[in-house]
Amino acid sequence: MAIAGNSGSRAVRHSRDDVAAAALRILDDVGLPDLTMRRLAAALEVQPSALYWHFPNKQTLLAEVAERIADRARPLTGPESGWAEAATAEAFGLRDALLAYRDGAEVVSSTFALGLGASTPLRRLRLAFERGFDAETSARAATALLHFVLGHVSHEQQRLQYDSMGAVPADAERLATGDAEAFAFGVGLLIEGLRHRRESASTEASAWPESR
Repeated sequence: MAIAGNSGSRAVRHSRDDVAAAALRILDDVGLPDLTMRRLAAALEVQPSALYWHFPNKQTLLAEVAERIADRARPLTGPESGWAEAATAEAFGLRDALLAYRDGAEVVSSTFALGLGASTPLRRLRLAFERGFDAETSARAATALLHFVLGHVSHEQQRLQYDSMGAVPADAERLATGDAEAFAFGVGLLIEGLRHRRESASTEASAWPESR
């Protein structure tokens, strides 16, 4: 159902997509704390109650926004890529998508914690790991890597905001979580740990018949 508002004498009708797109623009302009249903309704020139035709509450709206942010991730790997390359590409693609919007990591992280959103990146990471692991290990690895990405990018975005406000002293120690190199190091640690786990399991399996 479209929601209608008035702009002078011209009637304006908005779809669910219009509402989510406007919320994403407001998020990028003013940040998550100031993304309110009242501000969103004003931007669309409707009453706040009209928004609930499409989203029953703010949490479901943010879940849709989170999915749209995550959908920006475009890792450049094909079906022939191995699990490590695919998972690494997914992690970097998600980082780029989160950094593209103000408070992007916080939005995705909060909806993921509530079980309302972030299903897209979790599913894509799981599929990447399933190229080399069983379903249970892939699910756990995907969750661990997603937690790292969200936490790291959240710190990056906080630091960027503090820097832009001049809130960080010039002589303050630079955090080790503030650039792509540090991000790559963290992803690499998890990937290499999984590679070691996989190789160890393979070695134990091949040695088992000889030990009997």
